[in-house]
Formats: sequence, structure tokens, C-alpha cells
Amino acid sequence: MTKPVRNLVLVLGGMRSGKSLWAERQAEKYAARSAKVYLATARAEKEDAELTTRIAKHKARRGQDWQVLEESFDIAGAIESQVAGDAVLLVECLSLWLATLLEQEANVAAETERLLAVLARRSGATLLVSNEVGMGVVPDNALARKFVDEAGQLHTRLAESAERVVWVVAGLSQELKAQELKKG
Repeated sequence: MTKPVRNLVLVLGGMRSGKSLWAERQAEKYAARSAKVYLATARAEKEDAELTTRIAKHKARRGQDWQVLEESFDIAGAIESQVAGDAVLLVECLSLWLATLLEQEANVAAETERLLAVLARRSGATLLVSNEVGMGVVPDNALARKFVDEAGQLHTRLAESAERVVWVVAGLSQELKAQELKKG
């Protein structure tokens, strides 16, 4: 069994399940004396007005006291170089990060291990948010099946390493794996 990464929380749920809001509220609780950092793996493209609006709503909901970083590929590098070790870190969304890794034909397992190594050196709480995509029908094309397979492997590896794993549906959380985190 893998030794859990200190203060690591994996937050899973379907799209529009309330997982983002749940993770933001948890981050607020953990950030008693620490900075809060939101690492976004999505970037709004000029031609995607819906995503731009969605991002603006998330930013407004979080407020001004969050540092926001945008990195769609090298999240381990961004965390290591730009996030204080004691800051509360919320990374959203790992399923978008996974899509970028697959698009770039990166080694997902190696990038996952690299991310876990960086997170293991942090003292502050880290919340990783991701979409659970493996509960629907089997996709009808090879790329979509590969995405579902890789997401399942990513989530399994992260869940194995996390102190807490939380499932969110309809804004309600269910602890799948629990260990109390240390407040900053």
C-alpha cells in the first residue's frame, strides 16, 4: 500500500455535481493562516463564450483573495515553481489536464507520478478536482475509450495516494476515504 500524500484530497463527481463549490469551501476551511491558490487547467478560448462565462462565474464566486494560476499541461512544474509549500492549493480540473496530456501524447502515468512527487513535498492542503467519467455507456470510439481508461487509472492512482477521497453528487459529499487534514 502506498503511503498517503500528506494533506491531499481527491474530489470526484460528475459534471455540475457541486464538486467545485465543495472543494472551494474546504479550501477556505484549511486556509486559516495560509494563502489560497487556484490552479486552473482550462483556458478560455476567444471563440468559446460559454466557457469564458463559466470561468468568470467561478472567479467571482471565489473572490479576490485567491491567487490564480493557469497551466494546462505542466501542472507539477507550475506547483513546484509558483506555489508556496504551505499555501492551500486547489487544482481544477484533472480531467481537462488528462485531455491535454492525451492530446500532446504525453506519458500520463509518468506525469501523474511527477505530480504526486511534487505534492508530497508540500505541507499545505491540496485539493484535486476531477470528473468521474466511467459511469456511463462504453464510448463508441477509440479515443473516448482511451480517455475513460486513462481517467480511471489516474483516479485510482490518486485515490491510492490521497489522505481523503470525496465523492460529490447534487452538492452533497460522501467520504470514500477519510483522514483529517492538518490546518494551515
